[in-house]
Amino acid sequence: MNTYLTVILSYFLFIILVSLFTKRIASRSAADFLVAGRNLGLVACAVVVASEWLGGMSTIGVSEKAFTTGTMQPVLYNISTAAGMIIIGFTVARYYREKNVHTVSEMLENLFGKGVRSVSAIAFLAAYITLSYVQLQTCASVLGPLFGISWINAVLISSIVITAYTYVGGMHALAITGIIHVGAMFLGTGIALVVGLNKISGFESLSVRLIELGSPVNWYNPFSGGISYALSLVVGGVLGGMAGQASIQPIFAARSIKTARNAAVLSSLIIAPFGIMVALLGLIAKTGFFIDAQAVVNPKMVLPMLMTTPGFIHPVLGGIALAGILAAILSTVGPVNFAVVTIATKDIYHSLINKTAIDSKIVSTARRLVILVNLVTVPLAIFIHGAILDAAYVSYAIRAIGAIVIMLGIYRRGWISNHGVRWAFAGGTASVLLAVAGNKLSWFTVEETFVGVGSAVVFIIAGNLWSRFKKRA
Repeated sequence: MNTYLTVILSYFLFIILVSLFTKRIASRSAADFLVAGRNLGLVACAVVVASEWLGGMSTIGVSEKAFTTGTMQPVLYNISTAAGMIIIGFTVARYYREKNVHTVSEMLENLFGKGVRSVSAIAFLAAYITLSYVQLQTCASVLGPLFGISWINAVLISSIVITAYTYVGGMHALAITGIIHVGAMFLGTGIALVVGLNKISGFESLSVRLIELGSPVNWYNPFSGGISYALSLVVGGVLGGMAGQASIQPIFAARSIKTARNAAVLSSLIIAPFGIMVALLGLIAKTGFFIDAQAVVNPKMVLPMLMTTPGFIHPVLGGIALAGILAAILSTVGPVNFAVVTIATKDIYHSLINKTAIDSKIVSTARRLVILVNLVTVPLAIFIHGAILDAAYVSYAIRAIGAIVIMLGIYRRGWISNHGVRWAFAGGTASVLLAVAGNKLSWFTVEETFVGVGSAVVFIIAGNLWSRFKKRA
């Protein structure tokens, strides 16, 4: 186990040291800290966009679902997200960048006026705090077994590492470390996949074994595990990115409108292949050739277990693969936490509490919020449990509401009133949370993504009717 720990600790130290070099630049102004001075080039921008998606869900979450279902259905998370980023590139990316905003809610204010900014910011905070604690859980699920420490300590260590490099360098640190993370994750998981496929004699042998274990004959078909859940993944992936602060913030920081557009499209070529690689590793674990699949109590641990099995991969290569997994998780936790910080800083503090705050005050407030966000998400990560992808789609359901509103605001402004916007966020978010409670308490079974989209449409129509009534009155 010392080999694994040496590789992981070395990687953590390297990332923190790299982030220290960005501190001086990030401290110059609020724009430098929050959106990298709006000077990100094509590669850096695309990598940070992709990093938001290639995290805990794309590693631990996808492998967990592939292992439990015995199918490739979880790759829809990556494929639909990649499709969504292409759509963003050719639609809303240029509008986001040319407005020079810091948050999605600020963009909504430009479209609909000040009344919508606060209510949308609260909805987005709920979405990203959910996503933040889920990502923290994925990091802890890898660190816990490696260090032989309790779940609580694993969560705390993960939080400290993430806080350190986000606090120091802001968006600059996320851009530089994101490039390193993406390189590490493709190197690590790529090595593990090649080793795994070679040891089981290729895809044909994998297919035979999975079918023996009860997987459908068409296990490779992403829709083989159920149409309803598959469609919820597609809808959430396509719509979730359009109003996703963490994936949109690098577009705000792009050097130009052209860079913003091309970076969104380029990110899709990073996002899609990674999900396929990790899903295949989850299925290789399910074969039982390398680990006792029947003895797996926590499916979240499948990928770390596989990488720490000497019979599957040499400890040095396994350490590199684990570093790649952690790189994927860290590459997302940083932008997700930073999205919460940016929303709280610009949409709550600067917009409502201290409208005349100078740059240095905004930066210092943002840094304090980096710490506060982690203090909020740590207890959530410790005490709330559930399947990673399922929990994450609560966030996507809320963001899907934002996507519908943004698209209508840009392309069909006359179709939605200010009341419609506010009601969509307030009523839609409440409906999603009600759906979560209903599913947990077994009152009913419904996909949160469909609830988010459906309720948004209903409340937009109701808000529009109310606006017309008010005008007549």
